[in-house]
Amino acid sequence: MKALRITALSPDLSGCALVTTDRPDPRPGEALVRVGAVSLNFPDLLMTQGLYQLKPELPFTPGMDVAGEIVSAPADSGYAPRDAVVAGTRLGGMAEFVSVPASALRPIPGTLSFPAAAAYGAAYRTAWTALVELGGLKPGQWVLIHGATGGVGAAAVDLAKALGARVIATSGSPRKLERIAEVYAPDATLLAEGRFREGVADATGGVLADLVYDPVGGDVFDESTRCVAFGGKLLVVGFTSGRIPHVDVNIPLIKGFSIVGVRAGEYARRFPERGAAIGEHIDSMLAQGRLSPLIDRVLSLARWREGFSAMANRDLVGKVVFEPGA
Repeated sequence: MKALRITALSPDLSGCALVTTDRPDPRPGEALVRVGAVSLNFPDLLMTQGLYQLKPELPFTPGMDVAGEIVSAPADSGYAPRDAVVAGTRLGGMAEFVSVPASALRPIPGTLSFPAAAAYGAAYRTAWTALVELGGLKPGQWVLIHGATGGVGAAAVDLAKALGARVIATSGSPRKLERIAEVYAPDATLLAEGRFREGVADATGGVLADLVYDPVGGDVFDESTRCVAFGGKLLVVGFTSGRIPHVDVNIPLIKGFSIVGVRAGEYARRFPERGAAIGEHIDSMLAQGRLSPLIDRVLSLARWREGFSAMANRDLVGKVVFEPGA
């Protein structure tokens, strides 16, 4: 089979190559899946550089969210060959076949295509864990969503709107914000540059944001500490800006807000019942047509460099999805 292999860590993808290798041999309790589509997530890019908290032993194949069809599965798994499934794999998804625990499989919700099914997993789980599980989102609340044109940001805009929140979507690009406005119709859009607190105050009528969803960090986080309403929460999702910010603790004390760290995967591993419930909620909303994963482009796996480079250069609105068999 063809697979993307990382044989050396590097800042320029020079340690990555599409290779021909053996199909995985499923262990007891695992299913073999023919990968129809696999999405690119920011941790995949970070792992090629050795900058993510998960540091796999070299060589490895990235790919966290796959959709495809069963080739073989344990007799007691409830799955049979040709069943259409999604799975969260952490590693191994950017290949024509992947072996995953049968417990990690779920039927594809509704009538989603393989690319759409591959696009939602980690992004929407992160959004739900942050906004609902840890943020306690309620209908009518104001939610300031940074990085709204990236995968996890767009998912948060989509989910928050579907759950009845009032959303301010931000980005550093007016062109990208136009696309988000077209797809998800947030209540306001805002350029996240300089002193954007006044824009948040204007949009909310002065009440500021009940929740701030921040996968960006850096200067955006710094200014966001001025945008949280009293009693609100600043949800730390990541640091795509490249700078991990610091905050003097007197700021949340005086302003009466909480700073909450979000690790959706770890949350699901520590609280498996909650993790399963999150997946069920998201799958149900997708099956009902209440959520719409945003895909920027679908590429053959042979064009992996184009997808990774587009993510590294912030040249995306939504997700990159690869089709290994194309």
